[in-house]
Amino acid sequence: MKRMPCPGLTQRELYLGSIVNVHARQLKLVDYGDLFTRNKFEAQAGRTFALIKPDCYIQTGKIVDAIYKNGFSISKLKMSKFTKPSQADDFYEKHKGAPFFADLTTYMQSDVVTGVELVSPNAIECLRNVLGPTDSAEAKRDAPGSLRAHFGTDVMRNAVHASASSADYQRELGIFFSPQFGPTAAFNNCTCCIIKPHVVQDGLAGQVIDAILQEGFEISSMQMFTLDKPTAEEFFEVYKGVLPEFVGMIEAMTIGPCIVMEVRQENAVESFRQFVGPMDPEIAKNLRPNTLRAKFGHTRTNNGVHCTDLPEDGALEVEYFFSIQ
Repeated sequence: MKRMPCPGLTQRELYLGSIVNVHARQLKLVDYGDLFTRNKFEAQAGRTFALIKPDCYIQTGKIVDAIYKNGFSISKLKMSKFTKPSQADDFYEKHKGAPFFADLTTYMQSDVVTGVELVSPNAIECLRNVLGPTDSAEAKRDAPGSLRAHFGTDVMRNAVHASASSADYQRELGIFFSPQFGPTAAFNNCTCCIIKPHVVQDGLAGQVIDAILQEGFEISSMQMFTLDKPTAEEFFEVYKGVLPEFVGMIEAMTIGPCIVMEVRQENAVESFRQFVGPMDPEIAKNLRPNTLRAKFGHTRTNNGVHCTDLPEDGALEVEYFFSIQ
């Protein structure tokens, strides 16, 4: 046994529960090797939970981008919906009896929400500083650079909910990432988009999400996945023997987490494929500079995003992640 360099692996990825890629092998970090390592890394890897509220759906990408730019890593992400009054009641149980409770729970059921688990030193305190005061009017006055100042409207519609304590984080994360909060995919008039791991690792996923929404597409379901080699090979099997870069493409899809989306619009597959651009980012940069692959792609394997090629495969690819997985 000896120490050796591990290209592509960063210290930000080293926290319990993380799945890292070490020389083409996926390893899940399940515990610390000794007390010194535990103390060292737990101080650097605090966690918290945040929930992007219904009225900020269109701002989801900008909020995710701001989270990355403030030094957080995203270890879990899922779009879902409070489909039953009891779900909202349970989630906001600590506010039962408050005069605003009924309005709050009704509002939280009004549209989709996006929950994220965040990792950073002093995560709970740091996120609450980034968000600003609970009252958006107060945030605009006292913390004009905060997310609630930029995206909030009032005390209730204040862009993002954040856990107030470690106990709240554990409870809220457990509720939202349980099976009762399922995917919101519609499986019709849709295409599949995958933000590839290199974009997620570079902290640019929020910019991709925002570009899609600003172009007028609907993101109707979204979740972070970490693909192992057999899963990636099964999903991309149609390209085996067709693309000379198939092996490299599979390696690129398994180096870290990706974000899968159901994207909807009339004629979704063709219109979104045009927005994504040519497979080769160099061609995209020259011929279609405003496409996603021109902006976020580097090589034919690390080309920013995957999108469905054939109209008949749109719903099938979405189902693979949001129904079968």
